[in-house]
Amino acid sequence: MSLSLDAPLTVALGDKAAKPLERAFGMTTVSDLVTHYPRRYADPGELTPILQLPVGEMVTIVAEILSTSVRVMRNRPGAMVEVRIGDGMGTLSLTFFAKNKGQADWRAQQMTAGRRGIFSGKVGEYHGQQQLAHPQVELFDDEEEARKRADARSARPIPIYPATAAVASMTVQRHIERVLPELGAIPDPLPEEVRRSEGLLDARTALIQIHRPETRNDIDPAVRTLRMHEAIVLQAALLQQRAFVRMLSATRRPAEPGGLLERFDAALPYELTADQKTVGAEVAEDLVGNWPMNRLVQGEVGSGKTLVALRAMLQVAESGGQSALIAPTEVLAGQHLRSITKMLGPELAPQLMPTLLTGQMSAPERRRAALRVASGQALIVVGTHALLGEKTTFADLGLVVVDEQHRFGVEQREALRAKGSSPHALVLTATPIPRTVAMTVFGDLDTSVIRTMPSGRAGIESFVAPLAEHPGWFARVFERAAEEVDQGRQVFVVCAAIDTAAKTGEVGDQPPPEGASGPRWGVVQLDEALATHPRIAKLRRAVLHGRMPAEEKDAVMQAFARGEIDVLIATTVIEVGVDVPNASTMIILDADRFGVSQLHQLRGRVGRGGVPGLCLLVTEAEEGTLARDRVEAVAATLDGFALAEVDLELRGEGDVLGATQSGVRSSLKLLRVVKDTALIARARRLAEDILEEDPLLDRHPGLHDAIARRVTAEDRAALAKN
Repeated sequence: MSLSLDAPLTVALGDKAAKPLERAFGMTTVSDLVTHYPRRYADPGELTPILQLPVGEMVTIVAEILSTSVRVMRNRPGAMVEVRIGDGMGTLSLTFFAKNKGQADWRAQQMTAGRRGIFSGKVGEYHGQQQLAHPQVELFDDEEEARKRADARSARPIPIYPATAAVASMTVQRHIERVLPELGAIPDPLPEEVRRSEGLLDARTALIQIHRPETRNDIDPAVRTLRMHEAIVLQAALLQQRAFVRMLSATRRPAEPGGLLERFDAALPYELTADQKTVGAEVAEDLVGNWPMNRLVQGEVGSGKTLVALRAMLQVAESGGQSALIAPTEVLAGQHLRSITKMLGPELAPQLMPTLLTGQMSAPERRRAALRVASGQALIVVGTHALLGEKTTFADLGLVVVDEQHRFGVEQREALRAKGSSPHALVLTATPIPRTVAMTVFGDLDTSVIRTMPSGRAGIESFVAPLAEHPGWFARVFERAAEEVDQGRQVFVVCAAIDTAAKTGEVGDQPPPEGASGPRWGVVQLDEALATHPRIAKLRRAVLHGRMPAEEKDAVMQAFARGEIDVLIATTVIEVGVDVPNASTMIILDADRFGVSQLHQLRGRVGRGGVPGLCLLVTEAEEGTLARDRVEAVAATLDGFALAEVDLELRGEGDVLGATQSGVRSSLKLLRVVKDTALIARARRLAEDILEEDPLLDRHPGLHDAIARRVTAEDRAALAKN
């Protein structure tokens, strides 16, 4: 039987073997199985005499079975087969666990005394005796044959696959060994001339060498080849998607002389920064293009991205088009509405009628807001997920602005875009994205960067308070907070949880340091502790977290903005977009619980007015740990783009694309966005050249099929929605 890469695993392996693979890894086709690459390789070890077996090492030995016994487990279901083997110089115990006695008896019948074979496994110890648990076994009647096979096996690296409790690495290896010889034609995604010029293997050889290397020298060329395949398939898919968006027709939204945008600019009390002008020009040009704008604007916290978005909204409004700004939280949506209304001023605000629409508004309020949106009266609509509801309709949705990309799912963005006719899309993020990640994750978006900050900012100083070395500094942190309040300023204190006693919380986006059981401080606990603090207790305090009702959260935030609260104890609900110019100090407790970008975002909440900012990162992480390094990195620089690179290095590869997107983008297998910068850029250039000559890939069937396999209909929908 010749198997294609698209063949179902149920056909290739049978239902019994295929179902566990689907449950564990989502595999359904032969391609899914053979692209489940080894995560590392183990050396089987030289043929080792039993007397010299090192504990913890992989070994391969030739020995004779001396005795076999079966015993039923007392305290749990199943049975165990114990086998004694010897090589004439020493003896060793092998153990095999079986689900029931029948399975154990079958195993015992194979392992009869006097048979010889190869036994490969990891040496362990049990009650002071060395043993191999569940070793690989090959039994032979011919002694010479056994030795030859053992010598061959001892030189071949053993692939170790990503595994689960239900599907072990050895099981994956066995299935791949079964499928590989039966594979039919394997089309190469790379044109032959590219493959040769890059010094890469053909697709079949690469697959065989990554799964069945004869020596370690076979592995690198296979990985290099398959990594390039992955890069070019991903880049070609993203570029095709961009081309697809450009085939859609969009309503042109020009700005007219003397129109809303020109009047707004004339009334601005300050001049736009150089980057705001540049990015604004790029957006303005996109809005009069033949296809929908699909642009990502990234910029530091406080760099003025909202102003760029508002100017785009005004340009769209000139032709009667509506703009929807979707924010990740109710607090942020309310804040956006207030700041947009304030920026528009008393003359323009009534004309554009900025309208808030969120899930926690009262029914009459929502009805009134929805009516203004449906009638086209509201030319600017700000909201949360409520904008996605079936009952929300727009008269003429021309622009979708998504604030804080990483907080919003692909399906949710698509639901909003579906309410218009190919509306323009602008994505804002204050999380700087390294170029490679932008190229890999947002390759189908045009990107703009705002680096320059508005003048008049007083700047921020950052310090680490390392409690592991200086436990007394904890008290000093709050003394410092009280000193700031004495000067008429306000203080944020951020905790990694709401209530540590109840084990609930809005924890940061990083795992805790090794050995830590949970954050020490929750909002509830800190508020109780500060109620007894000799200085803070006298100040006006309030708490803010995600489990409070929307109206209460909004009321607290507005009171803080008006200067009626001195110290606000909160979770990361205040991470993005909250603007209180008089807030001078950001104290972050259990700072090691947060990711680099999150700490940078939080710090950006202070130093926004003429008041100098102070950020105190309080941590119990030991010096030299990864958790501590993260905190120190944030304290060392205010440059978010430099921090984004540091973050990638500190976090490693695994979660770089983690929750950023769904579908194809989060499923990189061999490609590593940090190490493979040059490769990704090279793959993008190659993909551009190929698609320029052959947009539908009719002359590149291998690449066409690889994209079809890797980028499923579901993934393509996800890309389109983006």
